Amino acid sequence: MVTTPLLPSDYLDLVSPLRAGADLRGRIEAVHPETGDAATIVIKPGRGWRGHTAGQYVRLGIDVDGVRLWRAYSITSPTNRYRQDGRITITVKAIPDGKVSNHLVRRARPGTLIHLDQPTGDFVLPQAKPAKVLYLTAGSGITPVMGMLRDTEFDDVVMIHSAPQPHDVIFRDELHDLVTDKKLRLTEVHTDTDGMLDIARLDELVPDWTERETWACGPAGLLDAAEKHWADYGVQERLHTERFRPSVVVTGDGGEVTFSATGKTVDADGATPLLDIGEEAGVLMPSGCRMGICFGCVTPLKTGAVRDLRTGEITEAEPGVLIQTCVSAAAGPCDIER
Repeated sequence: MVTTPLLPSDYLDLVSPLRAGADLRGRIEAVHPETGDAATIVIKPGRGWRGHTAGQYVRLGIDVDGVRLWRAYSITSPTNRYRQDGRITITVKAIPDGKVSNHLVRRARPGTLIHLDQPTGDFVLPQAKPAKVLYLTAGSGITPVMGMLRDTEFDDVVMIHSAPQPHDVIFRDELHDLVTDKKLRLTEVHTDTDGMLDIARLDELVPDWTERETWACGPAGLLDAAEKHWADYGVQERLHTERFRPSVVVTGDGGEVTFSATGKTVDADGATPLLDIGEEAGVLMPSGCRMGICFGCVTPLKTGAVRDLRTGEITEAEPGVLIQTCVSAAAGPCDIER
């Protein structure tokens, strides 16, 4: 009665937002620039945080211009057995028109409270250490691998990393320290001068690559080429990949999208996921991995049709039909229950 219309927990959240039993939150404690467009964010999770496995990602929610947006980022800090202060880090590369990535890199400040989910993902190391390891990364694809490097040492580990120029290599100083300490053999490919990495060069760069357990993360083109190359040599079971976005197979003409719960209507092309369309329109959209694997964005389709960008399959509205907005685009006029 004293706290009505609020609950006692609402007041506790103001005083102790990271307490046990509260919705899982985190507090940004520092922002460390890594390159001109990337920064490492130090986060203190609330007491409900269960810890992560090296290579996993965490979904976080942050308010940007009055709209809560959710994104998933790889955890770049080692696990709790090596980092005793309970903090975690994510390393974010600002992408053109990326609302959350640009906010975190350029505008986030210590003391900011964010929402967190528990860590997830199966891009992780096995319990039994492989004798030889290869990391194949490009751009921000280095982030989950850096969490692995910081957490687990191997007797024989090689990394091939691509970035436009030397100063674009995230964690470059730390990587070269590992090379100096003979804990890593590193090949940098600077695409502005060397061109894109040709997977066929593996025989030259890492002659025993077929014998190595490999973790690859980067743009879709690199991963598509790697998957084909490993399959051609019959060693696809040794390749583990992590994609930040699904491979787009088929796009269409788009159409007018109505978000019936909020009364907003926007024009959409046939290549942009409805999740992005909704967020751009200021609609509060549930989301998770943005890869179509976690089903955190499932939403009712009231009318119309959408296209699965991964397969080209068309889903038409009918009672009870649900769609994944992160991998679906408008296939004509449609109404999304948001």
